[in-house]
Amino acid sequence: MYEQINAQFVSMTKQMADSALKASALAFENFERVVGLQIKTAEDRINANIAFLGEAAEVRDFEGLKTIWPKGVQLAKENAERFYGAQQEAVGQTLKTQEAIGQLIKAQFEAAGEQVAKAAAKAPKAAR
Repeated sequence: MYEQINAQFVSMTKQMADSALKASALAFENFERVVGLQIKTAEDRINANIAFLGEAAEVRDFEGLKTIWPKGVQLAKENAERFYGAQQEAVGQTLKTQEAIGQLIKAQFEAAGEQVAKAAAKAPKAAR
């Protein structure tokens, strides 16, 4: 009887470890995607800002300032939109990852429930 309990415990522990490893891998992959997305967005925006600052450095009078002002406002708007869009995409990817991890946990509980049900069904027979 102890061997049976021990075997079930080892089996459930192995399943839990496998599920934890898969969940960790999913979380790490999500982290990589999110950081990559943020770095790509920041790099793009830094390049756009440097180009604008190069253009702004050439302004020498009020007329030049009047022509570059709308470009600066447009750049600020684009920066805000791109960063907001990147954050929305990161949140979407994170939600998908959380759903996948939730499915792993659900499968783990279902498998454990099936094992307990099988063991419970065998218990009355073993007692006889």
